[in-house]
Amino acid sequence: MADDVLRVIVVDDHTVMRAGVIALLASEPAIDIVGEAGDGRAAVELVERLEPDVALIDLRMPVLDGASATAEILARRPRTRVLILTTYDTDAEIERAVEAGAIGYLLKDTTRDQLVDAIRSAARGETVLAPRVAERLVARMRRPAPAALTAREVDVLSAVADGLSNVEIGRRLVIAEATVKTHLLRIFAKLDVSDRTHAVVVALDRGLLDRRH
Repeated sequence: MADDVLRVIVVDDHTVMRAGVIALLASEPAIDIVGEAGDGRAAVELVERLEPDVALIDLRMPVLDGASATAEILARRPRTRVLILTTYDTDAEIERAVEAGAIGYLLKDTTRDQLVDAIRSAARGETVLAPRVAERLVARMRRPAPAALTAREVDVLSAVADGLSNVEIGRRLVIAEATVKTHLLRIFAKLDVSDRTHAVVVALDRGLLDRRH
């Protein structure tokens, strides 16, 4: 096989989707699909065994998710480039993948030609982002840095997320109801919101509140 043929593995827990991606790439002479896996743990083992140039990996999978698998793969074999191929384009998903070291982030509506180009670019060490993902990252970078909540404000907002009223929050935190209202007004101002529900949603989105709420 020619030296310039790229060795690629495809990782997705949906068998039909995995087969579809493999079929898309099958006719590309410069790409050789050397393996496939259905979960992140199997992907890590596959990379160690096969040493592919590029790993195409989905995000939400059993055993080990895509971001965690990416981090493990790059810790064990940094030369393999990880290209995320997923349906999810939320800020949290994108950030996790980028922080884990993925060189690219594509969505599953990507065309065959775009996918082939992305694999080639990733193999050269170039960052590859779907346009929609790039827009979200740029928009996020342009946002002003979120104001940090104090520990007490986090306590109050956590209680709001638990469905407690101001009176109940006061009892839980052993503070006056008026103090609860003051904390809420400060939280609203910091998060640029005007109601309790929106405050919780924004705080969760920015990672200011525990995801268990």
